[in-house]
Amino acid sequence: MNKRENFGSRLALVLAMAGSAIGLGNIWRFPYLVGQNGGAAFVIIYIVSCFVLVLPIFMAESIIGRRTRLSTFGAIKKLAPGSPWKWIGLLTVITPLLILGYYSVVGGWSVDYLWKACTLRLTHNTAGLFPGFISSVWEPLIAFTIFLVATAVIILLGVKNGIEKFTKICMPALFVLIVGIVIYGLTLPGSMEGVIYLVKPDFSKIDAGVVAAAMGQAFFSMSLGMGAILTYASYAPENENILSSGVGTTLADLGFALLAGFAIMPAVFSAGIQPGEGPGLVFDTLPYIFSQMPSWIGAILGIVFFLTILMAALTSSISMLEVGVAYLQEEKGIGRVKGTIIITLIAWVLGIFCSLSFGPLAGVKIFGLSIFDCIDKLCSDWLLPLGGLLFTLFVGWYMSKADVRDEFTNHGTANVGVFSVIYFLMRYIAPVGIVVVFITNLVL
Repeated sequence: MNKRENFGSRLALVLAMAGSAIGLGNIWRFPYLVGQNGGAAFVIIYIVSCFVLVLPIFMAESIIGRRTRLSTFGAIKKLAPGSPWKWIGLLTVITPLLILGYYSVVGGWSVDYLWKACTLRLTHNTAGLFPGFISSVWEPLIAFTIFLVATAVIILLGVKNGIEKFTKICMPALFVLIVGIVIYGLTLPGSMEGVIYLVKPDFSKIDAGVVAAAMGQAFFSMSLGMGAILTYASYAPENENILSSGVGTTLADLGFALLAGFAIMPAVFSAGIQPGEGPGLVFDTLPYIFSQMPSWIGAILGIVFFLTILMAALTSSISMLEVGVAYLQEEKGIGRVKGTIIITLIAWVLGIFCSLSFGPLAGVKIFGLSIFDCIDKLCSDWLLPLGGLLFTLFVGWYMSKADVRDEFTNHGTANVGVFSVIYFLMRYIAPVGIVVVFITNLVL
């Protein structure tokens, strides 16, 4: 059995969990979903979902991880020996691996665009740059490979020397960078229209699809339902207050998502571009905006912006890779180096197909979707909510209330009064909310 590492401090744990949550879901996915789903009304539902739906699921994963100090498969197997519940653990090993395959492709886009910004290629005519880039073969494949290798290197260094040190540097830097972008964006002419779009809700735009999209985004952005939070919680210090970690991570993730919205939407409205541009909003629309600025300003802002995206992407991708590596270490007795190589190679092969689905494999459809879109929809709409549902049912209905309270309250020393509220949300509200997401995704 390989010796198990732990995070060195409470701060390290919170930063790592926040890093897992804060990623492309916040800075790439959140702004374009806001644009597609009516602005401020979507934001309000997203905020409510973070605390009523997401926080209880976060706590469920944290309780399982800290209680057992094992990876996802081993944790469930220990708490429910000989029962079918162990398959939750296997599901949450497969899900992050699938996500890592296509997530790294988008991470590769940030690598490529950072290079373009550094070489001043974003200060020229950008018309058709993004569609032409992703439909090519070698450029996105090379960028995607660089991103995945960088993720693997951090994991190879271990929990303390890799994940902990990286997130301690990156997380404060991320917030400084995004705040700087927000401040600059608010100085642009016409930017206040973007601010109004984010803060003045039009409730007539709310329908079942908007609600499901907001709830699904809350899932995706917090890395829930795939065992990443459970795995990180298993490395938590003994005296860690897991409610504080949960609230801190939720606030950090929510705050960064809102900052990303305020960084992007004012610039979009300033340029007179429609906010509902879709997934290309960050990689297609913003480079166009940078190209319309004085060359040195556009170059600097492009570098800062795509560096921010890259750092955010890496803090999440390492958590996805760590889930599989922890499983191989604890369940198969495979060392960290070999385990990292195995999981990375699997994700790399999957990512090749996802990347090529924008170009040579664009004609390959699965249920009418490209390979990339199919895996994205499978994970975002089904596997992540399913994982979250199973975790809440396991903690809320299978584990004894006494054991859950014992872990939640640090053996009766903290958060005793809040426990009943979170436990109620975990048992009743969160599962119902997840079922609503399932039904809506099925119907729409």
